[in-house]
Amino acid sequence: MTVIDTAKPAEVSASAPTLVHLSGDIDIFTTARLRQRLIDALGDSTGLLVLDLSQVTFCGAGGLGMLVGVQSRARARGITLALTGVPPRVTRLLLTTGLARHFPVTG
Repeated sequence: MTVIDTAKPAEVSASAPTLVHLSGDIDIFTTARLRQRLIDALGDSTGLLVLDLSQVTFCGAGGLGMLVGVQSRARARGITLALTGVPPRVTRLLLTTGLARHFPVTG
């Protein structure tokens, strides 16, 4: 799993979303490092943290658990965690597990 970019344009208002582009696999080998990167991104977010999953090739059960945990931390800080560019395989996984209704999906 690679965090390609964490972007919050400086010239945009403080309420602008923070966008994190992810690529590769979200699995047992990558979740700990990714969890910490996303928690760090929460520190820079004001109201909306958007994860771009368009380049994610795999997401396992550990990855889903990590997303739920980060979402819980986000909510505690008053931040919405949303997903964008969700690949069909990940969409099916979210639907099958019932987690689709817990994550707002944009574009």
